[in-house]
Amino acid sequence: MNKILADQWAKDSTQTVDSIVGTITNPLPGKYAGIPGITVFFTNVLRLVFLGAGIFALLNFIVAGMMYMNAGGDAKYLGLAWAKIWQTLLGLAILVSSFAMAALFGYLMFGDAGYILNPVIYGPK
Repeated sequence: MNKILADQWAKDSTQTVDSIVGTITNPLPGKYAGIPGITVFFTNVLRLVFLGAGIFALLNFIVAGMMYMNAGGDAKYLGLAWAKIWQTLLGLAILVSSFAMAALFGYLMFGDAGYILNPVIYGPK
């Protein structure tokens, strides 16, 4: 008897929930409609990493320039300053190549080179 009551209760509760909730549509219009939120999250993380790396490279160039100016002709400090400058340039080259790879993957996977690199962030209106 309990099994029959449980089945009837489940059927009634399902019908009630369906009539109360109805259909839910995606609140994100545009190109993110139907795309999982994790894709948008990783796209935004990627842009944040690019921005952080660019700011870090700028600060690193400033510090290396100050080291170079304050070396006073000492070969050891000049070598350290040049090493810091070259490491920063190498980091920027890696950053640009990863940016290009993200554009390539966006083009190959989604048919748009700016798909990963230019997300639209929707917020409350």
